[in-house]
Amino acid sequence: MSSFILGLDVGTTSVKAVLVESDSRSVAATHSLPTDSDLSDSSGVKAKEQDTGRIIDSVNRCLDALPADKLQRVSSIGLTGQMHGVVFWKAKSGCDWSSRDFFTARNTSQLITWQDGRCSSDFLSSLPKPDSHQSVATGFGCATIFWYMKHRPEFLEGFTAAGTIQDYVVSMLCGLDGCVMTPQNAASWGFFNTSSNRWNENILKGASFPLHLLPRCVSSGSLAGQTCSSWHGIPAGTPVGAALGDFQCSVYSCMSARTDAVLNISTSAQVTFTMPADFKPPDSPEPSSSIAYFPYFDSLYLAVAASLNGGNVLATFVEMLTAWMRELGVEPTDSCFYEKLINCALNQETSDLTVNPTILGERHNPLCLGQVTNISASNLSLGHVIRALCRGIVSNITSMMPAERLQQAGVRRIVGSGSALARNEVLRQEVEKAFPQELVYGQNADSAVGVAMVLCDRL
Repeated sequence: MSSFILGLDVGTTSVKAVLVESDSRSVAATHSLPTDSDLSDSSGVKAKEQDTGRIIDSVNRCLDALPADKLQRVSSIGLTGQMHGVVFWKAKSGCDWSSRDFFTARNTSQLITWQDGRCSSDFLSSLPKPDSHQSVATGFGCATIFWYMKHRPEFLEGFTAAGTIQDYVVSMLCGLDGCVMTPQNAASWGFFNTSSNRWNENILKGASFPLHLLPRCVSSGSLAGQTCSSWHGIPAGTPVGAALGDFQCSVYSCMSARTDAVLNISTSAQVTFTMPADFKPPDSPEPSSSIAYFPYFDSLYLAVAASLNGGNVLATFVEMLTAWMRELGVEPTDSCFYEKLINCALNQETSDLTVNPTILGERHNPLCLGQVTNISASNLSLGHVIRALCRGIVSNITSMMPAERLQQAGVRRIVGSGSALARNEVLRQEVEKAFPQELVYGQNADSAVGVAMVLCDRL
């Protein structure tokens, strides 16, 4: 009888669970749910937080929707999720099982996400220089902890462990005393050296950083432990992999050759390819560089241009239009509103309007803002604006990772994925204009599938 691997992705806006058949690596069942966990910011510090309890409730409801007979035959569990963010908890009391086959959150903080903006440029420049090839940005776990040390030190005193949201789930499933973390997630926190796979403990200690909150590092693709209890019918004692980064897992799910690059446009946007086996990252951060190097598997690195501006820019534009309509006394009720806007642009094959869509800034240039230029009376239709906006999203990505850089790296094919790219024919058209390499669709990057495939290949 077939066994299954459970892959679970605890994302920024939703939770997704998949059951992958161990032998065939085919997806046997899948379910996803929105978390609806965003909290409003009344503090005035640009905080972006999510309700940890709601996230875990979504995880439980997602697993409840999977076939019970298949859950009973799960042989291992893989976790992935949104990187950079941090949630705090009290070890050994961070959840409540209450003699049931699922846990609920207890004695935890809210999740401070990767979108958190409370660490200003001035604050970040006041932090010690990391011994790492990666810069530290707002929303990174260590930067957030430094912010609490300065502004709310009493907050940290109530917790004994910290990790990403996926690390928290692993810790609760295995009943761990603290938190274990892979280099993929540790690098996303900052102050982590990926060459030595060690935290910058001496640097952090010199800044009075609470070292007891740093997770213990284990290799990417290794086990964190075993389930301490039956979980939605999955037997107690089931191996649980240490949590991985959602970006790396999404790449793993669809990159079938070393000569592939992956272009993903969903909430944000990324383009990435694998560096040669002998590549070593630089010794120090290059904060103005648009390309970062993420730890992958087997000591390999991904070259990544990660834009903060992707499908979220289109969503903001739609929200702006609907808000304007309401101000004019018109209630938009058409569920196909987004599709109609895209059709306007499909009828407008070109536009001389120019939109720079960086309304959220970029990590390598956090102060950059969006711009609209070359405006004339003849290019103000919705078709012109949306065509220019889609072209601008793609142009921003190619400015960060030029097509020539991909050619020099030996990239022959680009795998296009992501919800925004799948839904938006105009975006696909602009991508095809921007890249000379072969473009393929249909191999959609899926972090939940990717983390299950990692366990299939490595356990």
